[in-house]
Amino acid sequence: MPRPRPSDTATLQEWLDYLESLHRTPIDLGLDRIRAVAEKLKLELPFVKITVGGTNGKGSTCAMLEAILLASGYKVGTYTSPHLIDFNERIRVNGDQAGDADIIRQFREIEDTRGDTTLSYFEYTTLAALMLFEQQKVDVAVLEVGLGGRLDAVNLVDTDCAIITSVDIDHTAYLGDTREKIGWEKAHIFRAGRPAICADPMPPQTILDHAGEIGADLWLFGKDFNYSGDRQQWAYGGRSQRRSGLAYPSLRGANQLLNASAALAALEALRPRLVVPQQAVRIGLSQVSLPGRLQILPGTPTIILDVAHNPHAAAALGQNLDNMGYFPHTHAVVGMLNDKDIAGVIAKLAHRVDHWYCASLEGPRGTSGADLADAVRQAIAATTGKPTLEESSTEVRRAASTEGGRPGVRSVALPPVEARTVKVSSFENPVQAFTEARKQAAENDRILVFGSFATVGPVLDELGRKAT
Repeated sequence: MPRPRPSDTATLQEWLDYLESLHRTPIDLGLDRIRAVAEKLKLELPFVKITVGGTNGKGSTCAMLEAILLASGYKVGTYTSPHLIDFNERIRVNGDQAGDADIIRQFREIEDTRGDTTLSYFEYTTLAALMLFEQQKVDVAVLEVGLGGRLDAVNLVDTDCAIITSVDIDHTAYLGDTREKIGWEKAHIFRAGRPAICADPMPPQTILDHAGEIGADLWLFGKDFNYSGDRQQWAYGGRSQRRSGLAYPSLRGANQLLNASAALAALEALRPRLVVPQQAVRIGLSQVSLPGRLQILPGTPTIILDVAHNPHAAAALGQNLDNMGYFPHTHAVVGMLNDKDIAGVIAKLAHRVDHWYCASLEGPRGTSGADLADAVRQAIAATTGKPTLEESSTEVRRAASTEGGRPGVRSVALPPVEARTVKVSSFENPVQAFTEARKQAAENDRILVFGSFATVGPVLDELGRKAT
């Protein structure tokens, strides 16, 4: 049952609560409803539009495009999802989050215009972002696809350039259970005669076929654009443009050069409309930031935040963890939604983690900490064969020591890696799980927080509160 329309003095949170109650199902893919309301709103969208889809890497690619375009002097609107802490993160103009009043103004206009057409939460907020970008007269809009592509609300936009970052298994209930099916859904963000950038090194055939069928200008990684690099710098090479002597992006991770090269390919393809100097690329890549993507916090123990929530992303996360060097123990705070491949995700990280802190997530899609802990034990047994114990069953042996090290540094007495018992425990929420992980971790250990935006967001918020 929908809530009553918010009053004229309603807060943004009251509006968001209303939007969640408005439509019969939270995820209801299709363009008929949003297109009908967009026509009533008379949206024109006279700016350059770049749409970014893919299984993983969308957020990083959007952030790099935004940073480079801002450094080039353009007025940029950026729409991404989901958010970590505040809804306002989803809609940015010139790098600044939209204010509550500006967002509420768009919501009111949509509500006054939509008539009997109900919109999902994501459809409603997508329209609000587009309306705000139009009112703010942005030069360029960078738009992240929410789910899939063909029927996602963002695909309402007749994009000037589309990017697919990667294709892997996720959202199988909506997109299909193979890369070919998922690739076909994502390929529908391409437009006839316009640049279509695919950064997946091994794209599904369905992407190639659909691009050919509609006559899109397909740019393939390894054929139309590529990158090379050494320890000091890297270079981008496209069809007719080369950018060399580039510093590595400030975003950490093994796949960031792939994302950066996709962004630069899009900018090369749009060269007739967008002028992007070499210095703007350097500045943008050096300044780009994106919370929750291999975000490493200062201090000890080392804390790593990553929203990885599918096997493809977890594999990349595992590679990045391996590249960080030696840590005596790794403590993993994890919370996941029940429609994710939990076993597949845990399997990619199972042999890297010594203690799992499984957190319950709220909502109908949330997995309880107890159920997640059971899934973790099963995945560990299947992947590593290691025994698992509840936290209260064992003790981590730590002692203050000065032997062979600096006074005051805590050393850890460890059995051989293959002999260690992996500990698994469950908690009511991510903050509680993280709090316990910090109690258990020694100064030279590391704590990984991952599995969902709904896991990383509350922990990041808690850390921010304590910092202030």
